[in-house]
Amino acid sequence: MTKTYYRPIVNCDIARPAGAMSLAGGWGWFTDVEVLRRGEASVVVPASQLPDSAVQSLVAPRPQHFHRPRIMGIVNTTPDSFSDGGLHAAADDAIAGGLAMAQAGADILDIGGESTRPGAQTVADGEEIARTAPVIAGLRAAGFTGVISVDTRKAAVAAAALEAGADLVNDVSGFTYDPQLAVVAASAGVPVCVMHGPDDPATMQNDPRYDDVLLDVYDFLEGRITALEGQGIARSHITADPGIGFGKTQDHNLALLARLSLFHSLGVPVLLGASRKRFIGTIGNAPQARDRAPGSIAVALAAFGQGVQIARVHDVGETVQALVLWRASMGEI
Repeated sequence: MTKTYYRPIVNCDIARPAGAMSLAGGWGWFTDVEVLRRGEASVVVPASQLPDSAVQSLVAPRPQHFHRPRIMGIVNTTPDSFSDGGLHAAADDAIAGGLAMAQAGADILDIGGESTRPGAQTVADGEEIARTAPVIAGLRAAGFTGVISVDTRKAAVAAAALEAGADLVNDVSGFTYDPQLAVVAASAGVPVCVMHGPDDPATMQNDPRYDDVLLDVYDFLEGRITALEGQGIARSHITADPGIGFGKTQDHNLALLARLSLFHSLGVPVLLGASRKRFIGTIGNAPQARDRAPGSIAVALAAFGQGVQIARVHDVGETVQALVLWRASMGEI
């Protein structure tokens, strides 16, 4: 039997019709759903026609802290980051940068010590730990009490980060690179973010191909969520990220962005990490990554309009300001 996928057509308008369904306990609502099947034209049907199981996945509230959009600030402690050229390579600079992001309104700080730009090489565990654990410990020592995420593919790095004060594991490989990483997260009882991405960033942009990028990414994430549950990580502790820019062409990225709300059918919060990516520079005529804040903010707001719960961004203050005005212009949703 051909698999059926349900994408809520999300609305955030202040005038909500009777019978509209709330999306994931958040700010969006929907009355209609796009029904997708491989090899067939999509159709739009009233949400009232959905199977009960599909409705439950879409309307069940996510963890309480996702009742409004959240901002994850990116703190790259690498010397070769594509986006900032090593701005936070020194621990003191990374700590100061993270605290500035928190002051600007970041809800989560994502600390990464291994570049995952196209062509990047794998960093040894010890070096990655040396780049990340002191920054996490320094943020805690400086009084930051919010969520700290460690952006890593490796169990040893995650373990050191959790000991230093991190409380979320964010893996660009979808917990496929290191089999022990899920074990570490499950043992610590911490939330995780599972992303659709390749094992090897060095080769991920070498002619990526999909049968149907939207449905292929969905199936991957669905499979990884099931696998993580089997390893002792509760679904309530899992966030999904479609992996914009990871093993994807510009057309792939745009296809995912156009139908992001499909991923709510996974029944978990959705994170978007599109900030300063190459396609933003190409479409927005901004060759330098540092000049892509306006385009990055536009993509983040479009994602929030589809009910995405978290945007992972470099330009925290600017994105927070845009988000505050976006919410105010639609009646403080």
